[in-house]
Amino acid sequence: MKKNILLSALTFALAMPVMAQNSFTHPWQGKKVVYIGDSITDPRNNASSMKYWDFLQEWLDITPYVPARSGFQWNSVTRQMERMQAEGWDDFDAILIFLGTNDYNHSVPLGEWFDEQYGMVEFAEGSPKKPVLRRHRQPAMDPQTFRGRINIALDTLKKTWPDKQIVLLTPIHRAGFFHAETNWQPDENYTNALGLYIDDYVRAVKEAGNVWAVPVIDLNAVSGLFPMLDCHAPYFRDADNDRLHPNDEGHKRMAKTLFYQLLAIPCL
Repeated sequence: MKKNILLSALTFALAMPVMAQNSFTHPWQGKKVVYIGDSITDPRNNASSMKYWDFLQEWLDITPYVPARSGFQWNSVTRQMERMQAEGWDDFDAILIFLGTNDYNHSVPLGEWFDEQYGMVEFAEGSPKKPVLRRHRQPAMDPQTFRGRINIALDTLKKTWPDKQIVLLTPIHRAGFFHAETNWQPDENYTNALGLYIDDYVRAVKEAGNVWAVPVIDLNAVSGLFPMLDCHAPYFRDADNDRLHPNDEGHKRMAKTLFYQLLAIPCL
């Protein structure tokens, strides 16, 4: 009896890949997606001829809308939203936000997720309700801090498009970017002017997923891109002067990661 059950289970398991291959459709296939980001996402950036969203368009027939621009930080999200609305681009399914590396580079303070104060609230616990004094929190909306900027952006996005999927991407690892005397950026093993590492900003983006109930794809961890090693320089624009911006191969690697990570996230 046990042998028969085991054999039936094994037969079904072996058949599953064939069944899945014949009926499977990627949940993001044919959808319309907004990509909010900085120079890595910016279509005008010539570090690569194909961006990660180009590959996703090719592989999944995604219609992209890309208001991303070089230098953008998290406080640019509402501006990018305004541009979308001005151009009448609100017929979309999801928004991917890929920001944070410029906030680190420009030494934006991390700040707090919440402002706390005491307030009276009616409460009942085994007895008739009565007013009690309790700590109360609300999202901190300080545009001068990283967490405050994320709060402002996600609060605005969720209120403007409550039915749209929002996905956050953590910043990828970054090595040196030596563009000019006025734009000289050492690698992530140096702190910014506040004594913070890029890791602190990556953690904050991951925390935002819990604070705002949005999925986070940790590209910092799962993309595999690690430009501090010379053997990973071929994934970036220039081994000597730009290991911040991925080239075509780097974007392709990110796109492959996103292809599989997005399988676990509904688009609609």
